[in-house]
Amino acid sequence: MEKKIIKIAVVGPESSGKSTVSAALAKHYNTLWVPEYARYYCEGLTGACTLQDELNMYYGQVALEKAMETVLPSHLMICDTTFLTVKIWSDHQLGETPKPVLDGLKVHKYDFYILLKNDLPWEEDPLRDFKGMGDYFLGVWHKELKAINANYQEVGGQTDRLKNAVKAIDNYLFSLNL
Repeated sequence: MEKKIIKIAVVGPESSGKSTVSAALAKHYNTLWVPEYARYYCEGLTGACTLQDELNMYYGQVALEKAMETVLPSHLMICDTTFLTVKIWSDHQLGETPKPVLDGLKVHKYDFYILLKNDLPWEEDPLRDFKGMGDYFLGVWHKELKAINANYQEVGGQTDRLKNAVKAIDNYLFSLNL
């Protein structure tokens, strides 16, 4: 019998601590975390991002998640963002989202989302483009998560961010009687 994997996605604006929180959550729950494929992809870009690049990032994220499912030490998988990010960036930067991404949103589901608040100091990174727009993108994340009827909780805190994320996940898991 195939084990049911519970997929927890950590999402939010740039510089909101997604990678740090994802890695710490995986350690806390003794499982693996799926890194953000787009970060690695964008490091290799030599020009402006195109719709084809966004599509490649979508397929890469999905493939990376599927590969990680095969080696999980538990039933819980932590995802450092999701390909919903592809939709948000595509819409913002290119004015549209590739159709396979929109179709994927209907079938590639996550069980629970941690939406990180824009309440950390900005950290410079050559792959970040939207300094000063964190509150705007937090609003976009709320809108997009509601549009797909996602089960999510907003989490913040500069010193207790991880503790707050663990509490949100524990409450979610408790609601499943796990």
